[in-house]
Amino acid sequence: MTRKKFRVLLAESAPGEAEESLRALYPGPDSTLQLNIVSTLSTLVATIDLAAPETIFFDLSLGQPDPLDAVRRIHRAAPGIPLIVFADVADKSCASRSITEGAIDYLLKGFMDAHTLERVLRTALESNTLEGLADLLRDEPTGLHNRDGFMTLGTRSLEGAMRSGGTLVLLCALIENYSSLREELGSHGIEQAVRETAVLVASCFRRSDFLARLGDAQFAALAVDAAEPSAPVLRQRVESRLAIHNQSRQPSGRLALRLSVGYWGVKDTRTFPEYLDAVESELRQPKAVLTQARNA
Repeated sequence: MTRKKFRVLLAESAPGEAEESLRALYPGPDSTLQLNIVSTLSTLVATIDLAAPETIFFDLSLGQPDPLDAVRRIHRAAPGIPLIVFADVADKSCASRSITEGAIDYLLKGFMDAHTLERVLRTALESNTLEGLADLLRDEPTGLHNRDGFMTLGTRSLEGAMRSGGTLVLLCALIENYSSLREELGSHGIEQAVRETAVLVASCFRRSDFLARLGDAQFAALAVDAAEPSAPVLRQRVESRLAIHNQSRQPSGRLALRLSVGYWGVKDTRTFPEYLDAVESELRQPKAVLTQARNA
């Protein structure tokens, strides 16, 4: 039986101390380590989707002239993947500050012994185990996370944003005509409408964002490290794609979606369940109240 590989994406300058330490920790021809190595920040970001890493290592010397901005860029590109940075001893302060920008830990060159490397990797693996658990909590018809999975990942994302000073944008969508579609189209037709809604919402978000089906007719998407101005942009994007979707449908098969969007910033004291409840509560308000509030 082939053992599952631990996928690591490493961006490192010479002489390759991190590569050497990783290969020492996972030795031999039958190593469970799958190591992809790049030498620039831009290549690292471009390789994330292809390599699908479980952990990213980044040499802060490749982030000049602004290593912290480089960390923010990697975190934005892959907010759900643990990021470990490493730096020269003289740059320890910068390495430490990188944790507030999205890294989960840092290493110092010259001190990457097996014990230290194993410690930081354990943290990364524990983080991935949590996401792996959430992957088990999925809605079978759509493949999206269910409410429990979404709560797990949302709570972790909010805790990470609190540490790093990040931001979140949450969009909830409700199929307003779910009951009438079910009556008109039958069980097969409503299942197809649900799947189409899932695809439509997912097409408006990044692959690194988290999407869920929270109930029979309700969906949610969490954009990690998304700026506040992106909230109305995301709403408009969903509305535009919904309009295009409905152009190709008979009147009886068109979707009617009610949307609500909420922003979470560093000064926000709400927990993720409270944040989600606030955005969901808009979906339960009478439509006239929502229209009046939006136009105020």
